[in-house]
Amino acid sequence: MTDALFVVSEEGYWGEECVEPLETLSDAGVEVTVATPSGSPPVIDERSLDPDEVGEETAEHVREVHETDERLNDPIPVAQADAEGYDAVVFPGGHGTAWDINQDKHARQLLRDAVEGNGKALVVCHAVGILGFARDSHGAFIVNGRDVTGFPNAWEEGIVDEQDRMPDGRKLPYWTEDEVKAAGGNWDAELDSDTSVTVDGDLITARGPGSSSAAADTLLEELDVELEA
Repeated sequence: MTDALFVVSEEGYWGEECVEPLETLSDAGVEVTVATPSGSPPVIDERSLDPDEVGEETAEHVREVHETDERLNDPIPVAQADAEGYDAVVFPGGHGTAWDINQDKHARQLLRDAVEGNGKALVVCHAVGILGFARDSHGAFIVNGRDVTGFPNAWEEGIVDEQDRMPDGRKLPYWTEDEVKAAGGNWDAELDSDTSVTVDGDLITARGPGSSSAAADTLLEELDVELEA
């Protein structure tokens, strides 16, 4: 049995970036556990449920999974999770990760242990910002010298105002691309491509919602797991 841990935000995760990999891995027979910083159910970014933003079909499906999936509704605290118990640790994105997941020392430890151990790490969209803070066991940034993609500045400019405030009024504490570059990451969000998924060793990164499906498929390939018939 292949096991995966999803580390999901309580400050606003992006629906498709969690649900698409969650269902793809589940359909392939992967056993999925969900963790949040406090162990409370994750909170979804309402914009990822807006039909005008994501399309009616996606919005309806994501809402249904968010409300009914037992794993999402009964998570474990991040501090209780051990990367050694999982073949992969998945970090779905969403602006909310900037306020909790990416700043959480236990989440950063899960990432480090997965990459340095025998597991894989898939980090999506704004969750890629964790790489601006996560260090390896020697104190160096995990992302230093690695090829990565993630939510680009070019897209952030269309969301925040001139004072970096989100549409809901919260001030975005940092921009993902800036922090990852500052930590030594080789950044390329492949803005001319429909999808962007980058594999560098045991670290897999994905640009945003539109790359969620490709990211899930890439993770399965890296885990040598085939979709069940």
